[in-house]
Amino acid sequence: MRAARLFLPAAVLLTLAILWEVVVWGLEVPKWIVPSPSAIWQAFWEMRALLGVHVAQTMLEVAIGIGIAVTAGVSVAAAINFSPLLQRAIYPLLVISQTVPILALAPLLIIWFGFGIAPKVIVVTLFCFFPIAVNTSDGLTSTEPELIDLFRSMGATWLQIWRKVRLPAALPYFFSGLKIAATYSVTGAIVGEWVGAKQGLGIYMLRSSAAFKTAQVFSAIVITSLLSIMLFLAVFALERGMMPWHFDER
Repeated sequence: MRAARLFLPAAVLLTLAILWEVVVWGLEVPKWIVPSPSAIWQAFWEMRALLGVHVAQTMLEVAIGIGIAVTAGVSVAAAINFSPLLQRAIYPLLVISQTVPILALAPLLIIWFGFGIAPKVIVVTLFCFFPIAVNTSDGLTSTEPELIDLFRSMGATWLQIWRKVRLPAALPYFFSGLKIAATYSVTGAIVGEWVGAKQGLGIYMLRSSAAFKTAQVFSAIVITSLLSIMLFLAVFALERGMMPWHFDER
């Protein structure tokens, strides 16, 4: 069944790649303008060792950034859930924070924190924090009041209610936010690297673009997409492992 669901998208991608190859070769489009899929693959294969170094750096930034975003996002969501006053004070600020273009903040982060890993990690954290915090907050507040009253009538403490009622109810929301954050995270790291970095897929793209090596740029874009998909699937696998009952109900 899963193979059948994957077959159609794979067939569409393969068809588009073949058409792309035929059009580029048929119209004799210069490689530095639009490379063919075969040229992109060749660029990847020739630069695979260097790409491995850049991918490792980008994924390090992603891992640290997601870790901080999860910790901060869940903490803020829990604080909002504990206090209606905090919810009224903080929730609007979370929404307003999304109106600030992160790309515009990146140069300031370089000025404040230098060209090390810190600015890139902060950008990843900013990309990932909002969906995690908002979704987790919505999950914590979505618990049925009748269920909480039932546990209270049975003498459950607030900690037991949190462990047995609120957290299980919030997990699907948390993982929904984490899946969104995971797909954004690689892009966030690359945005940070565009502003200033020594290693990473972002600086690899900039250097390749400056040298008109468009095939290398495309290969980095493909790798970025694949990394985002892999992170999404990793979160999905973790979700299935932690919430088997949620998928059994479907």
